[in-house]
Amino acid sequence: MTHLSDGQRDTRIRFSDLVAQPRRVLTTPTWSAVINKGRAYSPFTLNVEELVPWRTLTGRQHFYLDHENYLEWGEHLPTYKPRPDHTMLSETEISANEAQGRLLNYITPHGKWSIHSTYSENIRMKTLSRGGYPVWLNDKEAAEMDIKDNDWVELFNDNGVFVQRCITSARIPRGTVFVYHATERTVGIPISPLRQKRAGMNNSITRTRLKPVLMSGGYGQFTYSFNYWGPTGVNRDTFVYVRKIDKPSY
Repeated sequence: MTHLSDGQRDTRIRFSDLVAQPRRVLTTPTWSAVINKGRAYSPFTLNVEELVPWRTLTGRQHFYLDHENYLEWGEHLPTYKPRPDHTMLSETEISANEAQGRLLNYITPHGKWSIHSTYSENIRMKTLSRGGYPVWLNDKEAAEMDIKDNDWVELFNDNGVFVQRCITSARIPRGTVFVYHATERTVGIPISPLRQKRAGMNNSITRTRLKPVLMSGGYGQFTYSFNYWGPTGVNRDTFVYVRKIDKPSY
């Protein structure tokens, strides 16, 4: 696989280059894609084109997991499971008595204007995101709550609080509120009118939930590694109360 680094060994990246924009360097054999010469990331191209075995016990993709712990928890095959009800999560009991608001399913999709926690607070990115990562609401549901596009809203539950301007959109399903995730919010953090403290970031109102199957094994593809073989998107699926507020103080 040494040919994957041909013509790129002399690549040098300065700190100023990283400040300006993200940079790609080499295809790594521990990753899953070939990204040489500006090629867009596509998962498992390294396995298919370079015949790198999948990192499983057999070296192949697995659809069925013949493992006693997966069998016990019904995770041995991909099956539909309904989303958890808010009463199952124990994250809104205290908040229900704090203030008026509508209970919505809180979803944090992958970053829209950044790469995980980076490149979200430079001037160019701020012109795309109203000065910070906005809260996305269904337009009709927002109208029912007397919330207009670009109003300030407060999201809160027993885990924490988040305050930001909102975008109302027909693309957002009723009953949900979206905040794109993984921003390192370091500037422009208002004070929460409800909690009287800095109003956090998108993960201030979530918590990581470990599935029992993550404790399986310690071998092959069952080896736990945070962010790779670890909590899935459900650890950012919770419920929050949403309410309109006046422009907050800082």
